[in-house]
Amino acid sequence: MVGLVAAVLVALGVFVAPRVFRAIFGESQTVDRGRIVTVTIPDGSLGSDIAKILYDAGVIANQQEFIRTVHSLGAESSMKSGSYHFVAGEDSKDIINQLAQGSNADIGKLSVAEGLTLDKTASAVESQLGISRDEFLAQAKASSYVTSYPFLSEAQNDSLEGFLYPKTYDFDGQEVSAAAVTRAMLDQYKLEVDSLDLDAAQAAIKSTYGVSVSDYDILKVASIIEKEAVSESDRPLVSSVIYNRLKADMPIQSDATMGYVTKGEVTAGDLTVESPYNTYLNHGLVPTPICSPSLASIQAAANPPQTNYLYFLIIEENGYSNHTFSETYEQHQQAIEQAKGEA
Repeated sequence: MVGLVAAVLVALGVFVAPRVFRAIFGESQTVDRGRIVTVTIPDGSLGSDIAKILYDAGVIANQQEFIRTVHSLGAESSMKSGSYHFVAGEDSKDIINQLAQGSNADIGKLSVAEGLTLDKTASAVESQLGISRDEFLAQAKASSYVTSYPFLSEAQNDSLEGFLYPKTYDFDGQEVSAAAVTRAMLDQYKLEVDSLDLDAAQAAIKSTYGVSVSDYDILKVASIIEKEAVSESDRPLVSSVIYNRLKADMPIQSDATMGYVTKGEVTAGDLTVESPYNTYLNHGLVPTPICSPSLASIQAAANPPQTNYLYFLIIEENGYSNHTFSETYEQHQQAIEQAKGEA
């Protein structure tokens, strides 16, 4: 249309100065057709805002032409914020249709798996959001957030370990920072845990096991369950073993707690090393959680079934499976010998 009108004006002998032409038809540019361009459309963007973003990124050649197409399609209110991959020079209608469908890029997504430590969560934030791992860890201090999140008042070592709730977060179209990401995860933790009646849970644990626990203690137990249990049916039974051992004043004897220190495999030698996380040498719970547990593990820690189990053997490797819970050491040893014979 622009070219046609220009040709008519020339045919009529009308001279149109470049600045007047631009005022009528809008600034045009040459785009690198076929190039993949990634853009982010912030929340609340108007059609004119989107046109400018696409123009500045080299996706479209002319803002006014794009805006006219938006109006002709009645798409002003249907275009969504988010991150997109576009092909430079593609038809405006196709671009607008994609904007109406929503984001087609995973930019701004953060996936935090259940059972990750704070250290590994920081690495995930760096690789997925581009926020420095060191910067995230520097921000991840309980004292920085306790005013907004009173449940952090129990946190030891000024650590947010256990409180950064595992899930997939979408920061698409938002300005992300270490603090913003941390607050989103703490908000999610509060939302999930508020669904539980932890006061009633503490009373029931006290009545059944004679053990007094706090909300923070339940989170510690949940983190051990997360690392030790393999199946959903394991979680409540592992929970009962932990509470039975606390009741009997027995060390918990979890390799997983020492794995928090070694950050990997645990050897027999590691279990002789003095550490507050060595639950072979020390009685009671560890100083902090050892990972961010799932809601299922928190529920198991808050509502342990009443059993007499003091030992468990859980093996899942190379197609071999053995999940045995025992009341006595002799039964536990038999389970180990049986597993050796079967493996």
